[in-house]
Amino acid sequence: MLSEFREFLEKFNVIPIAVGLILALAFAPVVESVVNVILSLVGKAGFIPDGDTFADWAPAGLPIGAMIAAIISFVIMAWVVFMIVKSLARAGARTELAQTPDQALLTEIRDLLRSR
Repeated sequence: MLSEFREFLEKFNVIPIAVGLILALAFAPVVESVVNVILSLVGKAGFIPDGDTFADWAPAGLPIGAMIAAIISFVIMAWVVFMIVKSLARAGARTELAQTPDQALLTEIRDLLRSR
């Protein structure tokens, strides 16, 4: 049972995915607060009629401001997750797997056979 669990973790690269997910979830409140500040500045600049903040903007009763804020937050979070995954992939590409004793022995045998 434990060996199957270990194989699952290794096969599907669960640890790097979990690290990326945790970082993305930790970064989500930061992104949302930045988006809210930017959109409130847009609302105070007078670009949004009949509303104090962008998130409250609802022409014809449709909550357009909240939807736009959610889309902007999603795009920023998707970009952050993309950058995290890209950096993890780049870091993984630089690492080389150490040879097991069996692989070292087979490499030595191969080299001896080539030299004949």
